[in-house]
Amino acid sequence: MARLHFMNGTFGHSRTLSKIVLALAWGVATGAAAQAAPTAVAGVAHPAAWPEGPRALLIRPQTESFIDGLLKTMTLDEKIGQMIQADIAFVTPEEVQRYHLGSVLAGGNAAPGGDNHSGPRAWLDMVNAYYKASTAGPSPAHPPIPILFGIDAVHGDAKVRGTTIFPHNVGLGAAHDPALITQIGQATAQEVAATGIDWTFAPTVAVVRDVRWGRSYESYSEDPKLVASYAAAMVRGLQGDLGAPGFLAQGRTLSSVKHFLGDGGTLDGRDQGDDLASETQLREIHAAGYPPAIAAGAAIVMASYNGWQGVKMHANQSLITGVLKDRMGFNGFVVGDWNGQEEIPGCTKTSCPAAIDAGLDMLMAPDSWRVLYDNTLDQARRGIIPAARIDDAVRRILRVKALDGLFDRQAPAARPGAGDFNTIGSVAHRALARQAVRESLVLLKNQLQLLPLDPTRHILVAGPGADSIGQQAGGWTVDWQGAHNSNADLPGATSIYAGIKAAVERAGGSARLSVDGAFTDRPDAAIVVFGETPYAEFVGDRETVAFSPGDKSALRLLKQLHAEGVPVVAVFLSGRPLWTNPEINASDAFVAAWLPGSEGEGVADLLFKNAKGQPGFDFTGRLAFSWPATGMPVTFDAAGRPRGVLFSRGYGLDYTTAKDVPQLSEDAQIPVDRLVEDSFFHAGHVTAPWSIYVSDTAAEVRLTMGEQQSPTGALDTQHKDGGVSAAWRGGALASWRIGGGGRTVDMSAAAQAGKALAITFRVEQAPAGKVSLGLGCGEACAGKIEVTAQMRSGPSHGWRTLALPLTCFAKAGADLSKIEDPLVLQTDGAFALTIERVELIQGDGAPCPAA
Repeated sequence: MARLHFMNGTFGHSRTLSKIVLALAWGVATGAAAQAAPTAVAGVAHPAAWPEGPRALLIRPQTESFIDGLLKTMTLDEKIGQMIQADIAFVTPEEVQRYHLGSVLAGGNAAPGGDNHSGPRAWLDMVNAYYKASTAGPSPAHPPIPILFGIDAVHGDAKVRGTTIFPHNVGLGAAHDPALITQIGQATAQEVAATGIDWTFAPTVAVVRDVRWGRSYESYSEDPKLVASYAAAMVRGLQGDLGAPGFLAQGRTLSSVKHFLGDGGTLDGRDQGDDLASETQLREIHAAGYPPAIAAGAAIVMASYNGWQGVKMHANQSLITGVLKDRMGFNGFVVGDWNGQEEIPGCTKTSCPAAIDAGLDMLMAPDSWRVLYDNTLDQARRGIIPAARIDDAVRRILRVKALDGLFDRQAPAARPGAGDFNTIGSVAHRALARQAVRESLVLLKNQLQLLPLDPTRHILVAGPGADSIGQQAGGWTVDWQGAHNSNADLPGATSIYAGIKAAVERAGGSARLSVDGAFTDRPDAAIVVFGETPYAEFVGDRETVAFSPGDKSALRLLKQLHAEGVPVVAVFLSGRPLWTNPEINASDAFVAAWLPGSEGEGVADLLFKNAKGQPGFDFTGRLAFSWPATGMPVTFDAAGRPRGVLFSRGYGLDYTTAKDVPQLSEDAQIPVDRLVEDSFFHAGHVTAPWSIYVSDTAAEVRLTMGEQQSPTGALDTQHKDGGVSAAWRGGALASWRIGGGGRTVDMSAAAQAGKALAITFRVEQAPAGKVSLGLGCGEACAGKIEVTAQMRSGPSHGWRTLALPLTCFAKAGADLSKIEDPLVLQTDGAFALTIERVELIQGDGAPCPAA
């Protein structure tokens, strides 16, 4: 039953969430939690002010006795090995055996033999090889300890060829259907388990408050109650019901609730940044998913990259140990994120006792595991890491392995059903995914009730997303970014166009694909599919929430068709709600389709009438996020009420609702300091999605908080004086760069137009050695220009701008068509400067500096 009402935004519509059974197991505002908060110290939580959870949910006396025996007979080397997780791209099965590693993962870009298009057989064979290595040559003192194998199956097992790819979480939130989430979890677990994998890094229970964050599509909602209900539902789907016979049985996988804590609340939505929420907000908003997930039997929690009030979560003992373990009663284990320890002050990715002391039980050290193992072992021998902390960590890891039945199971290839891949991409699973697509789509506009369309007519299908399964699936598909997938890379999947074509031709009509909207036979209606292209994590960070402010091709297409009198249905693909007022105005109907995954037919199901002339299916999706009224993100007041809303959370039309949307303002109201075309650093911050990295002879690390040192301390960078400083100690080569994490830009046209790279800076200490400034374009590709003289000359401590024509970098060896790093500064001598701005400007025709 739907009902209309006004909700904080221009438009409001909600559906009674009768299907939601909140799994909140403990009250937040009871007992100690209701007491006045103690005196606040930045970044330090007060566990007594948090809800108290159940004790010993995962404790079994017989299991604990078994673990006691193991711990007594394990060497320190074996214990440290259990606390390390390596990536298949950087560790062999033989090394897993030699170093007694506790876990292996297949990261976003890793696959069997390095082939990201590997099928299930290759995955099973690979997992089996690692498992057998971990159990070979057991210590005579105790039974072999199998590895846990983990994978990012965050919307289905999308790394494995031919699997079912479900809508990303942002769409599932719009379904408001926890029972559906449980079914999806179970189907995902079955497909993951078919390849022998024990553990999936899901669910994400972030409550996103600024959708400029590049991981917003991994969140179900801005509403903590909805996230809480989904957290428990997904854990039950993946693992089974705690206490029931089928709990973690064959065909189930361990879940990993993430990211603890506050990842959805970082300043400006910057990935891995600082969350400045109060402790009350952190507890009541951002932690909402953890109590129900723990109550449902979650055995693993992943720590977050972000900081809270200046303290990195990987080092926050008050939250990881004090709140999660001691207060909430979590007795599974806590795993770090990908080299997350390297961002802790005083740590590197190869040495970080602070993370273990804070409560991390397993360090995810994909490429750094070997040196980390050696250093951690040495620190344990010297007592820097207490023996009791090591034993607690290993006990927790062994407890989860026992809970998962690893000590009793055969090798993956010998398990019941091994090699039977009929469950992967099965008819039943694809039907479930298609249902999820139907439930997740939200109808924002349906002027004059254009929808549903008559499938017996001639339909034009246009737009870059119409026949692109890769675009509709989004990031974390095949590989980390999912940015280069063709339809052939996703066998068994159906594009939105293919779904429309099948529906129309089945009814006797015709559908024609024309990406640019050109036609010879006038269509009766046009469906235009467009939106965001795939991204993941910080590569998807944004300065604003205005859709493609610099690329108006989709808008031109909509207007072109509208001007020709063709009724236009817009199907918008995105990982978050974005300001699309111009596109909504240029459309007769507008559908928020999110990232629907592999089953494009689910979109077609909602757009057309059936044989009886009635809607085949109705729109039931309702916004789980507020839709922005301007090009800047929705904000929340002290009471948690959203501000700057066009369509409120809960809004969504259906075929029983006749409601026209008036002409919308096309003034994005973006502040000047966020209008950042051709800018890489401005207004005191690096321009999203770019990031700052510092590196030296040891490794590289990303600046995510106020300050960061390179791993050996050779280079320090920090935000100060409205800019960012970089100070080289000297004695070893170190680099400061702005990079996109694999994102590339084509600067060829800018070079032809005479543009230059301009850096506005102030020298704080003149360079003692040679300084180079360059552009990076991938491995063994760069264009460097020596700028030592320019850094030494000019007014002392005064601001100045150095502009170098882009053509100069091309002459120096840069491939301008694929720039990954728009600024790289290098020196091996002492040097310090503050940078105020980095941008492309129109050059003045100046010659290139002398070599």
